[in-house]
Amino acid sequence: MIEITGKVNALLETRGLSEGLCTVFVRHTSASLLIQENADPDVLIDLEHWLGRWVEDGDPAFRHRSEGPDDMAAHIRSALTQTSIGIPFSEGRLALGTWQGLYLWEHRYSAHERQVLVHLSAV
Repeated sequence: MIEITGKVNALLETRGLSEGLCTVFVRHTSASLLIQENADPDVLIDLEHWLGRWVEDGDPAFRHRSEGPDDMAAHIRSALTQTSIGIPFSEGRLALGTWQGLYLWEHRYSAHERQVLVHLSAV
């Protein structure tokens, strides 16, 4: 998981917007978005292990394997999570809780370049 809270807050700062709604969307079928605790990294590790046990790479029931054994599992993990998140912003920053961070959750093992779109609607 890659925390992107700071990048989105930096974008908000450059726009000079005070209040509104920030919609974040990942343009891929094998990655997702997540709001989760950003204080204890063990939370992220535990989530990764849990989802990996629930949807196992290389499951023999999967037919789609064109990009390797993690290919179909990554698509399922993305389908079970979310590709779009709406977060209110206030005073020019995401209105996340004290221990919350916004993460891009990569479901593949090899490196991939990901595109995340951010739409800001001011009030």
